[in-house]
Amino acid sequence: DTLDPGDTRSRLLELGNLVKARLDVREAALGPMRDLHKLTHQPVNLSMRQGDEIVYIERTYSEHSGMQVVRAIGGRAPLHLTSVGKLFLALDDPQRVRAYATRTGLAGHTRNSITELPALERELANVRRLGSARDDEELEMGVRCMAAGIFDDQGKLVAGLSISAPADRLEEGWLERLRATAAQISVALGHRP
Repeated sequence: DTLDPGDTRSRLLELGNLVKARLDVREAALGPMRDLHKLTHQPVNLSMRQGDEIVYIERTYSEHSGMQVVRAIGGRAPLHLTSVGKLFLALDDPQRVRAYATRTGLAGHTRNSITELPALERELANVRRLGSARDDEELEMGVRCMAAGIFDDQGKLVAGLSISAPADRLEEGWLERLRATAAQISVALGHRP
């Protein structure tokens, strides 16, 4: 099956835009991520959506926190199993969420993974209401995450900032700082809330 050259061109353009967006977001995020990490002493992750997955593009962490770093930069994970992925899914319309569920089969990684569409829809309604998302040992047992969105000058969700921590060490008090940090990065990208 042959590719239409126009199709290839637009795909390359899209890829170029993704790379540029990634560099801009990364540059705007690094300082604030380090500050958030100093406060929490837990890994702070910056991720973006690529199709049905989240791609981790930057992470600040300390090796001595006793937590194993499993997902390296460039690592990927399904949208519905990650806090950042849920932020992106929450902004999709219901048809697109259903199509995602059909395409992926909502495969789970742990006993906490959301693997049924009605449960996912309830979770996404919650994310929309709160403006932040969580992963409660859904990708990996023993690890919990919280995430807030990063928006560009068009008001479009371009990335997510998340804190991941051993399940018993994720502190509720971090959520406000996480939100403020994501908002700070958004403003640096030209977002006007």
